[in-house]
Amino acid sequence: MNGMRQPILRLKGLSVAFGGLLALRDVSFDVYPGEIVGLIGPNGAGKTTLFHAVSGYLWPRSGEVWFDGHRVTGRPPYLLARMGIARTFQIVRPFPQLSVLENVMVGAFLAEGRRAGARRAALEILEWTGLADRAYAAARELTLAGRKRLEIARALALRPRLLLLDEVVAGLNPSEADATVRLILAIRERGITIVAVEHIMRVIMQISDRIVVLHHGEKIAEGPPGEVASNPLVVEAYLGTQESGAGKGAASRAAGG
Repeated sequence: MNGMRQPILRLKGLSVAFGGLLALRDVSFDVYPGEIVGLIGPNGAGKTTLFHAVSGYLWPRSGEVWFDGHRVTGRPPYLLARMGIARTFQIVRPFPQLSVLENVMVGAFLAEGRRAGARRAALEILEWTGLADRAYAAARELTLAGRKRLEIARALALRPRLLLLDEVVAGLNPSEADATVRLILAIRERGITIVAVEHIMRVIMQISDRIVVLHHGEKIAEGPPGEVASNPLVVEAYLGTQESGAGKGAASRAAGG
């Protein structure tokens, strides 16, 4: 499907350990420019650990991370951000005393350098992400949906080529979730490659070109959404059974949205 295209992100045999516990075991997959790849798995599967390893917050026990043809295993987050990797976090923690605009400017300084340029870039991102009317409000005043959107805006301020989204829909109501889905698709339309961790299957099936499934730190499946949703290993990982048709039916309904 990808012909001779080179991946923007390549993971080769990635393993991460905490003491004697292997949180990731020999995980390998590629992400190609312009894709949205969904990363799913039950709680504790290793999804956020993988994000930590890719974005420089954890040093892998073994394996390699490659970005845009460069081996970047173990490089610190600030260098990876300069190269074009940005991420969000499950627990959203903006600078509460700063305004929404100032929060985004913090990231924009990396690309712009000067205050005027950072402010201009931040205002553009706030317009794009639907937060322009809250630009001068304190970040602590935002709703959960607003804080999640601010988290995305702060990551976009780094001008990434690869964006790692960690549960940006979690906790949102259906209309807020739909709006976030539209934003994610709009981000891809601007040429930014995305890897998204999400537990809401309707969302992950809707946005993903391909899905990678982790279970107990290992990759157990990879492929198009419909194929992954009907994979017996995936059904068993989520629902604990392959014997009843209920599990496969639930996965099929998820694939259909």
